Amino acid sequence: MGFKCGIVGLPNVGKSTLFNALTQTAAAQAANYPFCTIEPNVGDVAVPDERLEKLAKIAGSKDIIPTRLAFVDIAGLVRGASKGEGLGNQFLANIRECDAIAHVVRCFEDSDITHVEGKIAPIDDIETIETELMLADLESLEKRAAALEKKAKGADKEAKETLDLALRCLALLREGKPARLVEVKPEERKIFEGLGLLSSKPVLYVCNVEEEAAAEGNNFSRAVEARAAAEGAVAVTVSAKIESEIAVLAPADQKDYLEAVGLAEPGLNRVIRAGYDLLRLITYFTVGPKEARAWTIAQGTRGPQAAGVIHTDFEKGFIRAETISYDDYIACNGESGAREAGKFRLEGKDYAVADGDVLHFRFAN
Repeated sequence: MGFKCGIVGLPNVGKSTLFNALTQTAAAQAANYPFCTIEPNVGDVAVPDERLEKLAKIAGSKDIIPTRLAFVDIAGLVRGASKGEGLGNQFLANIRECDAIAHVVRCFEDSDITHVEGKIAPIDDIETIETELMLADLESLEKRAAALEKKAKGADKEAKETLDLALRCLALLREGKPARLVEVKPEERKIFEGLGLLSSKPVLYVCNVEEEAAAEGNNFSRAVEARAAAEGAVAVTVSAKIESEIAVLAPADQKDYLEAVGLAEPGLNRVIRAGYDLLRLITYFTVGPKEARAWTIAQGTRGPQAAGVIHTDFEKGFIRAETISYDDYIACNGESGAREAGKFRLEGKDYAVADGDVLHFRFAN
């Protein structure tokens, strides 16, 4: 499963450089001028998880298959994007197709790299992007509200529920607040997602700092972190330049490079973990002699639906999930040891899969 994360931000903040580093490709053109990225580039990357290799070693798995996620490099937005400025309509449509937004914020000074607003002010940059998303949502909802009001006057129950939610979102947007802050009841979640609001997307702020600040951040990144904490969002500090240099190194050389610059791991790992937390995603594993494989699901996913991520037939014919927690699998040195220790469980249709579960599904053909 994984998730699809759109990389957005003003021009020249390091979006494409970060994208190239994350995907270890040169698919996105990084250049020092606005709109060098015209079509959204999609990079499919493996999710690093050291647990998978440990499981594979115990099981003697021939192949190791990590779960994957997609990053979408979306061209730089500018003030007026909601009205079509800078090819804004096209770019906003690309954002709508993503599960979350990775908002790259320039937190470094460099006279050789121009800033579209003429100054380094990350909070102002964030507000510029957020405003454009909210304006686009405002225009979209105001158009839809009129049609919903007509339907709601009749016996259309869904139209009434949608109108109520749309009006609550409109009230927030008119106050200058993003739609993601609206209180949504569990039974309204599907309707809310159907509205397709740009400002409803969960946001991960990626503070792009100079190389010297990669480990500790700087005053710019700390300001972004404070804003993220205040609004319940997530912020991660990386140096896109360092990440681009790491991306072309062999694994052994990467470790030495990271130690030299005072980092314990690549920024990619931290971005992925933050994204997982943001979207409340977890990982479960299937392990055997043929392969050890990771699968991504949402927190709270029940056994049949987790099985359906592998194949729809598994969900339809679900009987039981043979379950061992990751810690028990490691401590007992595999499945047979877990069985002997009483750590092997059979879980039914109501079981909510836990992060790290090692599963084998029983299903009827």
